[in-house]
Amino acid sequence: MRLALAEAQKAYKLGEIPIGAVITKGSEVISTAYNRRENGKNALFHAETEAIYKACEKLGGWRLWECELYVTLEPCPMCAGAIVNARIPKVFFGTYDIKNGACTSNLNIFNMKDNFRPEFEGGVLQDECSGLIKSFFAELRNK
Repeated sequence: MRLALAEAQKAYKLGEIPIGAVITKGSEVISTAYNRRENGKNALFHAETEAIYKACEKLGGWRLWECELYVTLEPCPMCAGAIVNARIPKVFFGTYDIKNGACTSNLNIFNMKDNFRPEFEGGVLQDECSGLIKSFFAELRNK
């Protein structure tokens, strides 16, 4: 999660909502990414989808069934769907997103009937992940 936080810091410095993601396979880091919707001018450029795209390219396939995803914010519906479709078996996220969270907070895409069901653990380094996002929005409001 510390690597995901470092990715989120990169987003913060670029004026993006500070969300970072890391995909590992065993002890190897396969991909890293951060939110870049504003600079990339693309609604699909969330940290999770970027990390999944890079991991698929690196591993040569769309099934990431031996990987784990670490992300600083609970995935939204789009990202949760991408995680399910990539068959990522375990997801760790930092802070909960009561507005858009799709693992537990608002809805649970990971628990859909007759679908692939990733395991997940929320609240990993929650204070650091939440603090970074709160600082970003406080700074934005002050501008």
